[in-house]
Order: sequence, then structure tokens, then C-alpha cells
Amino acid sequence: MTVTAPRTGAARWPVIRPWLGVAARLGLAAVWLVAGASKVGDLAASGRAVNAYQVMPYDVATVVGAALPFVELALGVLLLVGLATRLSAGVSAALLVVFIVGISSAWARGLSIDCGCFGSGGQLGAGEAPSYLPEILRDLGFLVLAGFLLTWPRTPISVDTWLSGEPAVEDEDE
Repeated sequence: MTVTAPRTGAARWPVIRPWLGVAARLGLAAVWLVAGASKVGDLAASGRAVNAYQVMPYDVATVVGAALPFVELALGVLLLVGLATRLSAGVSAALLVVFIVGISSAWARGLSIDCGCFGSGGQLGAGEAPSYLPEILRDLGFLVLAGFLLTWPRTPISVDTWLSGEPAVEDEDE
């Protein structure tokens, strides 16, 4: 009979980390799927939301606004199934940095807009106040998830792991 010592925190990390990766991957997938789905039905409104940031010409903003929901949906699907996870996390991180900079810029310039992150966005009505700090903090949290997946992209229950043929959860003996 072999007796093994209880696992310490450091010894548990190789077992827990892949499952934290699943949670990060599915959480970020849900964010992109909800964000994209909320905008895809009204691409013109999405374009107006991008234009409200006043950082690019109107014609460019409308094209970016129309394309963004499809990029978000694609990222959501890729992360949901776990395909090209590191690439998807990298694109996610880049987009989130752009969003954080955009929201910070709107705040610094005194614009009164809704970020348009999960809907049509755009100029706020009279008496409505923007909520820039919570939006930035939320996006920083999403950025942490993307960073986790950039560092540790292989997770159980993913196409990436299935294609590699190697288990994402490390054996206890390693």
C-alpha cells in the first residue's frame, strides 16, 4: 500500500490550471457571443456607437461598427469550442485594450456616451450619466481572462486538445 502526501497548493496547480482555463475560455466566449449577438441585428446602430467615440471618420466608424459584431461572434464560437485558443485570446486581448483605451479617451474628453459594448450605444440622453469606470474595470477583468488563455491556452474539452492528441490535464506523476 502506497501512501502519498496531501497535495500542496503548488502541487495542485497543474491539476486546477486546465479547469480554470476552461472557465476562462467559456466565460470569455460568453462575453463575445452576447456582445456580438446584441449588435448584429442593427449594424447601423453599431456603426453609430463606434462613431460616438469621435476617433475616426464617420464612414470608417460605420464599417468598423458593422464588422465588429461578426468579429465578436467569431471569437465567441472559437473560444466556445476551444479552437485556435491562443490566437482567439490574443485578438480578444487586443480588442479589449482598444475598448479600454476608447472608453478612457471618451471619459477624458468629457463625452457623454454609452460604450455600446452590449447593445446599440451612442450618445446618452439628457440627464443620463456615463458609467466609464465600471466599464473599464469590467473590460480589465475580461482582459485578465484573455491573458490567462494567452499563457495557458490548452484546456480539457477543446478542439485544440483533441487535435494535439495530448491531455490538457497533467498527470500526478509528472
